[in-house]
Amino acid sequence: MSSIENIFADEESSYDDYGNISSSNNNETEEEIPSVWVFGYGSLCWNPGFDYTKCITGYIRGYVRRFWQGNTTQRGTIDKPGRVATLVEDKEGITWGCAYRIAGPTALDYLKQRECKLGGYIVEYTKFFPRVASANSGHSGEAFPVLLYIASDENDQWAGEETVISLARHIVDARGSCGHNIEYLLRLATFMREELPDARDDHLFELEEVVRQLMSHRKIAMSTVMGRPPQRIRRDSHEETRRPISFEFTSRVPETRLRCLNI
Repeated sequence: MSSIENIFADEESSYDDYGNISSSNNNETEEEIPSVWVFGYGSLCWNPGFDYTKCITGYIRGYVRRFWQGNTTQRGTIDKPGRVATLVEDKEGITWGCAYRIAGPTALDYLKQRECKLGGYIVEYTKFFPRVASANSGHSGEAFPVLLYIASDENDQWAGEETVISLARHIVDARGSCGHNIEYLLRLATFMREELPDARDDHLFELEEVVRQLMSHRKIAMSTVMGRPPQRIRRDSHEETRRPISFEFTSRVPETRLRCLNI
């Protein structure tokens, strides 16, 4: 973690206590400001909770998304732990999500508290492949490094592999300080469906279907589990051109173009 924590160590004097650029650096362009990209594949996709300068959709390789991490704070309790997403290594896997460009130490401090201290996640680096590219994006479509928060099977909240029906029951029963566990699942599924409609995630959508069936069986009203709608995030809004997606080594995703939503 020490290398992660020191990303902005030499630049802290350039930011105030809120992570904003200090007056001494007002002449710097966005590209000159020290920054790092963070990959979101769970609640970060729809509720980052920190300031960022850009958000773009894309994918990482070598992992699959699974709801194998327990949660006893944000989406569950000690008596009824929830289930949230983590990534499991799979050499043929692919996980779609979005990358946020952040500058200054404040956002990283927030993520350390949210993902590591409360969530039980560790930090790694991996390559992120943008979905689209243009002259204005600052990316040619080639992969670039991102920070990745991932649960270790050695952390206290690790739940491990479960059947979909078992996961669904835990999710339907759990609620934490940030809201119902159902909301976490449904908003993530909505993000995938609206922002990346041609990307596959069989585990996520099968789990969503079973949870909706349980809600119907138990007569759980949607209004009782969904909190206030999150603020709409401008993803890929600076992109006007689409690039063909290369699905080399990603046989689980159909070889099609993904449409860019101008929101």
